[in-house]
Amino acid sequence: MGLPRTFVGFSSTDLHYYRLMQAWKQNQRIDFNFADCQLPDAVNSSDEAYVKRCIRERIALAGTYAMLIGADTKYQRKFVPWEAEVAIEKGCTLIGINLDSSRGITELCPTVMRGVGALFVSFSPRIVAYALEDYKGNASGDWQYKDQIYKQLGYD
Repeated sequence: MGLPRTFVGFSSTDLHYYRLMQAWKQNQRIDFNFADCQLPDAVNSSDEAYVKRCIRERIALAGTYAMLIGADTKYQRKFVPWEAEVAIEKGCTLIGINLDSSRGITELCPTVMRGVGALFVSFSPRIVAYALEDYKGNASGDWQYKDQIYKQLGYD
């Protein structure tokens, strides 16, 4: 089976977590891989319509939208919620990745990702890789893996 084509959405304050996901992918000792549909470089423009057009083109390539959920994600108003709306509209599989190690939906989750069939996991390579390959999405509700899945993957 091919790698899941994934667009990762995040607040600019969480860029280092996205970079860490890229490092997992490059590390031979970490079993983590995905086809990254993120923009290769930041769009150097103050034209919001142009930036959104560029992002929409990248989301159109993806089958999965993964949102990194950090301390300020739910307070973002410009691009983060809009990206999620575009992914939902397209019918992408939705995965919320909690940067605070929570395994399910938390109060940090933006409204746009609530009740839309998203799976919520903690930020760690094995569970994120498992979610990217395993989860196919549901029509509604908020989802999380049972503790036994985490145990099977080597988590306590």
